[in-house]
Amino acid sequence: MKKLLKFIPIFILALILTACGTSQNNEKSGESKKAQEFPVTITDGVGNKVTVEKKPERIVSLIPSNTETAFALGLDKEIVGVSDFDNYPEQVKSKEKIGGQEFNIEKIISLKPDIVLATASNAHNSKDGLKQLEDSGIKVVTINDSASFDDAYKSIEMIGKATGTKAKAKEIIDGMKAKVADIKEKADGISKDSQPKVWIEVYAPPNIYTTGKGTFMGDMLDLLGAKNIAGDKEGWIQFSEEAVVKANPDVEILTYGYYDKDAVDKVYKRKGWENVAAIKNKRVYSVNSDMVSRPGPRLAEGLEEFAKAIYPDTFK
Repeated sequence: MKKLLKFIPIFILALILTACGTSQNNEKSGESKKAQEFPVTITDGVGNKVTVEKKPERIVSLIPSNTETAFALGLDKEIVGVSDFDNYPEQVKSKEKIGGQEFNIEKIISLKPDIVLATASNAHNSKDGLKQLEDSGIKVVTINDSASFDDAYKSIEMIGKATGTKAKAKEIIDGMKAKVADIKEKADGISKDSQPKVWIEVYAPPNIYTTGKGTFMGDMLDLLGAKNIAGDKEGWIQFSEEAVVKANPDVEILTYGYYDKDAVDKVYKRKGWENVAAIKNKRVYSVNSDMVSRPGPRLAEGLEEFAKAIYPDTFK
């Protein structure tokens, strides 16, 4: 209000000041309306109906994707515990760690969270632990598994609803959708003759794994119109080196370079791979695996990284 008054002519100040009472009443009404968003009832990722009575003030996240989403929703202060695997954003380093695949029930309870953000992928294996949290009076919201952008949007929306940040969740989702649509539009304009065969390497030899249909990375290649050499297979698939060489990909994308900074150089030096098009043409790239596999706000950025690797002339 003070900043506004600096730019208002003196002769209408009285009018504005008279209206302040009404404005303050409206603000209070708005705050009251905001408070009425709770309680909310959510059908979570495993079909449970969970009622969150009030806006959570203390949150524990059991997986990195939930944590990234919660931070993007502006819940830094509310997050009191994260998994051992969390590495983004930087603020997670200052948060209490509650374990990895086997989370520490006692530790979580000691943090006194209002809500725990779990995941459908390990809900069955963690059934007893999650039940113990619920019996302690902690609300457990199990976020849906995701293998596509639409699934990721649903996850973000669910976390937003559970934490009283629905508007921010919608803003994030709308931004992601706009970015994805822009990338897809550019990719759709590329000649089919220029669409390369792509090999995504999730694990290096001797146990080479790649990604097929029903995964984020497979979905990304489809959106970009690229030819996934494992596109006729489902999920995560083990390949032999011979099979990759025979497929002769034009582009190779590695998703483990974060853990091995020399990963690209090692691929160029592989024996028997010398005649692979991606090797001969120096088209081996490394991308951040978290950005292309975690169902969170950075997923659209991950798609852009794929696009830059596959179509460098179009995406710079």
